[in-house]
Amino acid sequence: MTIASLRRSARTTVSGFPEGFWWLWLSTLVNRTGAFVLTFLSLYLTVELGHSAWFAGLVVALHGLGGVAGSPLGGVLTDRWGRRPTMITMHLAAAACAAALAFVTSAWGIAAVVLLMGVAMQAVRPSINAAIADMVPAHEVRRAYALNYWALNLGFAIAAIGGGAAAFLGYRTLFVVDAVATTLCAVIVFLRLRETRPEGRTDTAGEPVAEEKVSMLTVLRDAPFRTLVLLNLLVCLVFTAPWIGLPLTMAGQGLAPSAYGVVIAVNGIVIVGFQLLVNKLTDKRSPVVLLSLSSLLFALGTGATALAGSSVAFAATVVVWTVGEMIHVPTNAAATARLAPEHARGRYQGVMGMSWAVAGFVAPIGAGAIVDGPGPDVLWVATATIGVVAAVGYFIRLRKALAEEPEETTDLTDLIDLADLPEHRDLADLPERPHLTDLAEAEGKDTGKSPSVSS
Repeated sequence: MTIASLRRSARTTVSGFPEGFWWLWLSTLVNRTGAFVLTFLSLYLTVELGHSAWFAGLVVALHGLGGVAGSPLGGVLTDRWGRRPTMITMHLAAAACAAALAFVTSAWGIAAVVLLMGVAMQAVRPSINAAIADMVPAHEVRRAYALNYWALNLGFAIAAIGGGAAAFLGYRTLFVVDAVATTLCAVIVFLRLRETRPEGRTDTAGEPVAEEKVSMLTVLRDAPFRTLVLLNLLVCLVFTAPWIGLPLTMAGQGLAPSAYGVVIAVNGIVIVGFQLLVNKLTDKRSPVVLLSLSSLLFALGTGATALAGSSVAFAATVVVWTVGEMIHVPTNAAATARLAPEHARGRYQGVMGMSWAVAGFVAPIGAGAIVDGPGPDVLWVATATIGVVAAVGYFIRLRKALAEEPEETTDLTDLIDLADLPEHRDLADLPERPHLTDLAEAEGKDTGKSPSVSS
């Protein structure tokens, strides 16, 4: 493949999106580039403040617990307030929490701030996902989510490298930089992003049509979407397990902590380097096939961890489940947008985000308990089993719900009948009307069916 063809492929991958999408993409990149809090929080608590590893783990878990509440909250606000005000408010709230961490030193004060930060950071995601679905045509939504996910990981990679290099400035300085970056993200949204929430529908007389009220309970009663959420929860449990189980497994085999740092860095390198290529290869593919494939890759990658015995082998397993991650995240977000009514996109994205947050809270605790108890091999067999179950579930339970919609057709007899309506009297006077009638009768005799043409 030549350089020119690579350029054309990259141009095709990123072309065709409105300006507002790219401002939102830039805000995601800026936000993640300054995301130092979670990256260095455990080190700050143990090395700088002298707290135990147990307490550091508890605080990180509280961040995930805050996300469980923040995601549905953000979904409701996204639909009621709008996408833009929800983003601005939650970005500023997260920035305030990051700044507070630079000054709060008491143990439970830090825990409370991190909990609130988890609420704010997770609450902003439904508004971002809903805004993307609002701005981008339905057939391009998955590609848009993939590009936004690429920006998120690119920013995170920059933050990890830059934060490590700038750690000599002190952890508190990094937290202040995080607050500034998040504030800048809110400023970009305020200055450059328009509100994208769809306006209410109107009838033929121009009067507003009352939309069906959608509560969180209504969302959970949506059977196909409920299935999508539960299957995503299974995948999230598999995806989250390596972040706790992998370093413990490698340490149990006598590998140094630095080896884990190199192995897990493969995840970010693969995403940043190959996300656009994966987008190109998976574009226009069936969402059910992609979700099933990604689940199997998660199962294969995590399951093979039980067989790995060297840093190279562990890195290979990370590559496998990282490819699954690159396929799953944008496809799942696009499937959520597809199943959600326009006026309830925020709530649907909020419930889906809650599945990620629940997994982020449950999986670390469960993975640690399994490694300490039955052992790491049991953990990896369990993740492989869960991944296979999720793949089968996607293929069996969601094949119809996420199938490509058939092309709409218009019946010629309906067009003829339309001419008889008062508001279409001018059509009745057209000379072509007898010709349409004859054509309809002729086609009806030839086929024995109602004549129709593609719209």
